[in-house]
Amino acid sequence: MKYEDFPEEIKPYLFPEAKGLMVYNCLGCGAEFDITRLLYTCPECGSVLLLVDKNASELSRKGGKTWQKIFDYRKMLNDPSLKGIFRYHEFIAPVIPLKLIVYLGEGHTPLVRANNNLAEKVGAQFYFKNDGLNPSASFKDRGMACALSYINYLAREKNLSNIVAVCASTGDTSASAALYASYLRDIVRSAVLLPKGKVTPQQLSQPLGSGAKVFEIPGVFDDCMKVVEQLADSYNVALLNSKNSWRILGQESFSFEIAQDFDYKVGDKVVVVPIGNAGNITAVMSGFLKFFKARVIDSLPKIIGVQSEHADPVYRYYLEPDPQHRSFKPVTVKPSVAQAAMIGNPVSMPRVIRLVEEYNNAEKEKKIFVVQVSEQEIMDSMLIANSNGHIVCTQGGESLAGFKRAVDAGYVGKDETGVLNSTAHMLKFAVFQEMYFNDSFGPEFEIKPKEHLKNAPIEVKPSGVNKLPAPGRPLHGEEMSTFVRQTAAEIARFLGLEPR
Repeated sequence: MKYEDFPEEIKPYLFPEAKGLMVYNCLGCGAEFDITRLLYTCPECGSVLLLVDKNASELSRKGGKTWQKIFDYRKMLNDPSLKGIFRYHEFIAPVIPLKLIVYLGEGHTPLVRANNNLAEKVGAQFYFKNDGLNPSASFKDRGMACALSYINYLAREKNLSNIVAVCASTGDTSASAALYASYLRDIVRSAVLLPKGKVTPQQLSQPLGSGAKVFEIPGVFDDCMKVVEQLADSYNVALLNSKNSWRILGQESFSFEIAQDFDYKVGDKVVVVPIGNAGNITAVMSGFLKFFKARVIDSLPKIIGVQSEHADPVYRYYLEPDPQHRSFKPVTVKPSVAQAAMIGNPVSMPRVIRLVEEYNNAEKEKKIFVVQVSEQEIMDSMLIANSNGHIVCTQGGESLAGFKRAVDAGYVGKDETGVLNSTAHMLKFAVFQEMYFNDSFGPEFEIKPKEHLKNAPIEVKPSGVNKLPAPGRPLHGEEMSTFVRQTAAEIARFLGLEPR
């Protein structure tokens, strides 16, 4: 839609100007720091940071209905800077000028409703939000679009140069970081650290293809993260893990999109997200809270965080009902098919603790729940979802297993609808589907394939056929007719087809 065709009263709001007063706020000591510094932890006490717009109170003055109109009209714009997560510019990073926003097609991923068969199996209606349809095939692109837009802003307007962006990853973060950094190749070099042997071949190929320096080190993600933190503390690098507060801001767009897709009525929704480094659930809570405070939505949805038995420190923390007696303890992870969630010491845990309390207090009602699922449930759920028309990764399987667990526990009301985060494209995790079908999981995974979920190709050997076609040796005439006729008959036998 062309600018001149928009209503006059909405034109002044379509293209936001860069403004706001953003600062880093320490969750430990409360200190504030200027955003022109590349900070990931508090220089004074070492705690994690949250980015705060000190002018955020002005957002509510515009009124929720006005914001709804702004976002709905922006949806019709053809300007690249506002087609992605920055449609919600004022709620994400209002200090970044539109001309410096990096947009690679991220955000506004589809909601796909589960068919009746799948909903009945689970016991409630729900949608998958297919974040695997982002550019690097995972939800990480939301945060990277914001983090790299911020780096672009520092480089172009604050004269920062020769930036080396680093991250630790279980696969998706490295793919996304390398992709977005490669777009800014004139100012950014990319390096990623991966746990050797713990990343699928498809995920490993992505940062290599984007030109990043890829380092494989022994151990698991938590070990990689310690090395990256040492690099960030000791050298002038840009850290791109969710410890980076700009990443959290970008991922808040997940909540904004859900609100807009349901016409800003989300009080009857239950949003389900897997918990890995806890950045995603942090962002989802923060996003909905921002919209709630600005009256863009009039009530908050429930949020279900899901963890595997093989990496469940957040679940264990919230097992204690009394907040005064809770004590966070990292866990030693075991192998998991939900690789992105295989993290025993999530860096965003202090953010989670702060935001869970604020979220539950906002409407004086418990709306945050954490559930635990088995590896068997994760794999079974992925396969069941995909055999019912979805493209769900193992983390999406974890969301589905967690939603069913929440339904069985009574956390989901009969009139509530689930919105499940499928964080990546299933093709990234096709190796686990192959292991399931071939029954080749090691005992450490604790997964035993169920026969009714297994699948394999069927080799067709038509009877009565003397010659078969081959590359470079096609059949002709009656030989070809016989091959086609007998092959079709054999397939019809397998399928139980009746002749016409």
